[in-house]
Order: sequence, then structure tokens, then C-alpha cells
Amino acid sequence: MSDEEVYRKLFVEESRENHENIVSNLLALESGEDHQAAIDEIFRSAHTLKGMSASMGFDAMEHLCHSMEDVFSLIRNGQQEVTAALIDLLLNCTDVIEDMLDAIEAGEPLSDEQSAQLVQELRAFAEDKSTAGQEVSNEAPPVEQAGGADECPIYTLSIAVDPASTMKDVKAMLVLQNLEEIGTIVSTTPSRELIEDGKFGDSFEVQVACEAGEDALRTVASGTEISLLSLTQSPAGGVVKESSPSPAPGPAPSPVPAPQVKPQAEPNVKPQTESAPPQHRSAKSEKSREIKNIRVDIQRLDRMMNLVEDLVINRGRLEQIARKYNIKEFDEALNMIGRSVSDLQNLMMGIRMMPLERIFNRFPRVVRDVANHDKKEVEFIIEGGETELDRSIMDGLADPLLHLIRNAVNHGIETPEIREANGKSRTGLVRLTAYRDKDNVVIEVEDDGAGIDPEKLRRRAVEKGLMTSEAVSAATRDDLINLLFEPGFSTAETITDISGRGVGLDVVKKTIESLKGTIKIESELGKGTKFELVLPPTMAIIDVMMVRINGMRCAIPISNVVEVAQIRMEAIHQIGNSEAILLRDQILPIYRLEDMFGRAPKSDTLVVLQNNGKKCCIVVDTVDGKQEVVVKPLSALAGNCRGISGITIPGDGDVVPVLDVNTMI
Repeated sequence: MSDEEVYRKLFVEESRENHENIVSNLLALESGEDHQAAIDEIFRSAHTLKGMSASMGFDAMEHLCHSMEDVFSLIRNGQQEVTAALIDLLLNCTDVIEDMLDAIEAGEPLSDEQSAQLVQELRAFAEDKSTAGQEVSNEAPPVEQAGGADECPIYTLSIAVDPASTMKDVKAMLVLQNLEEIGTIVSTTPSRELIEDGKFGDSFEVQVACEAGEDALRTVASGTEISLLSLTQSPAGGVVKESSPSPAPGPAPSPVPAPQVKPQAEPNVKPQTESAPPQHRSAKSEKSREIKNIRVDIQRLDRMMNLVEDLVINRGRLEQIARKYNIKEFDEALNMIGRSVSDLQNLMMGIRMMPLERIFNRFPRVVRDVANHDKKEVEFIIEGGETELDRSIMDGLADPLLHLIRNAVNHGIETPEIREANGKSRTGLVRLTAYRDKDNVVIEVEDDGAGIDPEKLRRRAVEKGLMTSEAVSAATRDDLINLLFEPGFSTAETITDISGRGVGLDVVKKTIESLKGTIKIESELGKGTKFELVLPPTMAIIDVMMVRINGMRCAIPISNVVEVAQIRMEAIHQIGNSEAILLRDQILPIYRLEDMFGRAPKSDTLVVLQNNGKKCCIVVDTVDGKQEVVVKPLSALAGNCRGISGITIPGDGDVVPVLDVNTMI
């Protein structure tokens, strides 16, 4: 799906919500319910719909919404009473907007024939009231101003965009456009270019010179996925002064009178407005439109996933029964059920998948805050935010990524002065990238900073007592870098508000491993550092190889299996207390897992496992074959068990442990 199609789909979904909000509040207004609240809701939704349609280039809808907004503004300011003819006209407008949304959703061009006529009728209301207002103002004393427009009150607004929004740049741009329509933008923090590019974290500030008042600003600066955090008036802002007009005879009208619906239009309304045809509304009420999007509570999806997992388990049970009794009719029915269960399983997994941009969008603010704290200049680039992961994995991924990104800015990127002295640009680069690699999702956090100094790691390893001087001298670069994952190990000279938060790389590694993923570090001194996270797209249903060790069955994730080999016992060599074998020109350690399954009789079957580029072998009695299973976590009563990542229940009902190759290697 192209970016244009994605934005169009999101536009239609949100516009339908605003459209329905306008219709429901128009009906509430007509019935006499809570007039002021209904007017505010209508004005807000129409304003949002106008800005969104303008940003998407749907001019006909934008012009219609703009004219509707002018009428709603008159109603809210008490210059226009709500009449039956006006309600009919506004509902006709909503019917045309619905037709436009249907056309946009279908990818069809918009026609402005109907909307143009409605725009003229709406302008008749607005111009009529404006003319009446001018006649009154001609009799009033002239307005006496203390200065120009630059002396009107200046307000500072702090505006937040929902972090989960997939259209942050569009939302922010709409807010700025809406503010410009009722005032003059004095300044923005950060710059307007960064705000319109969506590079502002979760909130931004705008200073506006505006005479419309706080209520109008609150209405404009709030909406779907938009919220106003604070609104303050600058004491230094100038104010336009007006002389008080002589009071007209009779009681003074209230600023926003409670509108009353009258059966007929007022005499001064133009003829075409009085005859607004209601036939269009009755025709629309008979139209049936398919609901294509619904919102579902995540707990319901989790329950559905559990039911799908039960179906997968019972499908395996039925397959075993079919093989045992060899009934032809049963096999045919089972094949059909198997296909349906597989399709349902794939569909359910697709529903649970979410784009990584849901958590990636939080990090620009983090980079900005840490860079400002450390007085560094950092450019942050995000790539591959559309890559999808299972929701259960994404829930546990936010904190590790947050730490890695903070670490890249705080420890990796140098200060501008040091970078210049080393021949680099003053601005450092931090890149967050995600992409699919075969059956896995790879996330990389990379910086072009100072890199990791092996000599500093050697000194710290001896100081911490993690390695002896002899062992440190013989350690490889990878061995030294892996020390960063040891609890309490840090190369930071001082503890700061950023670095000393009690969450080290050891916690990051444990969290990634709990998600059935791996993490590794690549670094070059003076060039930069890259953290690479490899994660499965989902944890719930996986392919495993069933093996038996000492007569007990266990499962090994297929993604970790390299090969199954038959070997001669004399090919196994004793190295100290361990065993190893030369296989494919590689020396691989051998594990018999006797502490988990007990001492087994001698066997010549080896399963070669691989994780994060490292290999090992385990000795098994037999290999039962490949099977698709549901992996369940260990219960709270069992607690954590090193070497076991979870359990599965195959068709025969046995409880089978799933080996955790990460901890094994």
C-alpha cells in the first residue's frame, strides 16, 4: 500500500468520525439539548474537517466546510439563531460531505456541483447577518484603537499530538493553519519547518497574536489526536481598545444566547435559503453504507488468539488420530479443517501485527532532550517504521530501545568541539532502522560517534574483577565488547542524570532474550557503534523440531537448527571437562543436557544449533520431525528455568518443554 493510499484511508476514517459528530450534534441542537456544548462540538469538528480536507487537496470539501464553519461561528457568537430551515440546510451539507467521503474512499474524483450550490446558500446566511451587523455598526460610535494589529493579546499555547498518531506532521500542520485563520503566529518552538515535518516529540509551543479570545483558541487547538496542554496570555501583549457604544433601547442581548429552533426562517433570509430542499435528506436516510473499520478492545483480540492457539493444538491431536485409524473420509475432512485453521491463524497473526513507528515516534523527543542536556548537536533519522511486529513483542521493546538511543547520544556522540577537532562535522548522527530479514525483524541503533575503546574495556574488566590480566590480554575484541552486557559494567567516567538510571545493557540483553531475540554490538574506535537486535515477528505460534533426550521429548525452534548429523563416537574429543567435535571445519562444543534430562545412553545423533552467529551441538536419542506448535510461557508457579523458554502441548496432550537456545549458547 502506497503512502498516498495509507493517508487517504486514515483521512476517511477520521473524517467519518467528525462527520458523524456534526450530524449527531445538529440533531441535538434541533431537539433543544445542551445548545452551547452542541455548538462547540459542531464548530470543532467542522474546523478539523476543513483543515484535513485542505491538507489532502480536496478543495470542494474544504470550501463547503469553510462555509459551514462561517455559519457555525455566527451561531456561536449569537449573531444567528437556529431555525428549522438552517438545520435542514446544514444536514443537506453533511449528506454531501458523506457522498464525498464515499467517493474519496473509492478513489473516485470529487464533483463540486452539489457543494457549490450549498456554499452559495450558506453564504446567504452569513452575508445577510454581516449586512445587518454593518447597519447597526454605522449607527454606533467609531472604534478607537490604541494601536495596530500587532498590539492585540499574545497567547502561548502548548499543544500535544497523540504519540500513537500515524499522521503527526499532518495534525501539526492543521493546527498551525487553523491558528493562522483566527490570528497571527508570532513564533513556534521548535521551528515551523520541524513541526510540519513531525520532528517535535509529542508536543510543541506556539505564540499567537489573536483577538478571538481564549475560547476560540481552545476550540482550534483541540481535536482528534490533538490536545491543548496549556494556554497563557503574555502580560506584554498589547490590547486593541474600543470605545463603548451607546446602549440601544431594550434589553441587551447575551453574548451567546441559547438558540431556539423556530418553525420558519426569519423574513430577512434570502428566498433560496427558505426553500432548501429536504428531499436529499430523505434519500440519504435510505442509503446503506458498509462499515469497513471497527475498533476492538485488545483484550478481546488476546482471547481470540488463545482460542486460535487451542485450535492449533487440537488440530495436531486430530492429525494423530487420523494417522492411527487411517480413515479416508476423516482425512479429507481434516485437510479442510487444517486449511481453515491455518488461514484463521494467519489472519489472527496479521491483526495482532503493529508497525514499529508506534514506538519509534516517541524517540525524537528523547534524542532532543538528551542532546540539549549534554550540549551536543545530533541529527536523528528513523527508517523502516512501517515494519510490523507482534503486539506482545512490541510491548517489551520500548524500554530497551529507549536505553540504547539514550546511550548512543550520551555515550556515543561527542561534543561539537571534539568532533571538529577529530575532523568530523559538528552534528552527530543517530540512525534507528528496522527491516525484515527472512523470518526475523532486525532493528539497528547506529551512531557515528567515538566508538568503543578496547583498552578502556580491558582496564575496567580488571578493575571490576571480571577478568584476570592474563585473560584480558588474550581476549578478542568481541570478548571485550560482550563485557558491556555484564551487570554493573560501564565505561562512563561519571554518573549523570542520563547515564545513571539503574538500567544497564545487561537488563537490555535480558529483556531482548525474554522476547526470544538476540542483541550484538559492532564498534570501531573513532567511527561509531551499532547495536543490532534480531527478533521473531511473533512469539505465539512457531515451527519446532521435536527430539527425544533420554526418552523425554523436547522442542527446539526451527530457526535455531542448522543441521542434524550422525557422528562416530571416536570423533568426539575431550577438552578439559568439556566435549567438542570437528564438524565442517569448525570446532563445536557438545552439550548432553544431563542436568536437565538425566544421564542418557550413548547416542550418535547430534543436532547443530546456532544463535547470534555462534554454534554448538546437543546429543539427542532420536529426531521425531518438524511440527507447528503454540508456545506458552512458564506459569508464575514454575518461575524461570534456565534453558527453557516455554512449554507446548502437542496433539497427544503431553507437556513438552521448548529449549532456549539463547541461554544454551
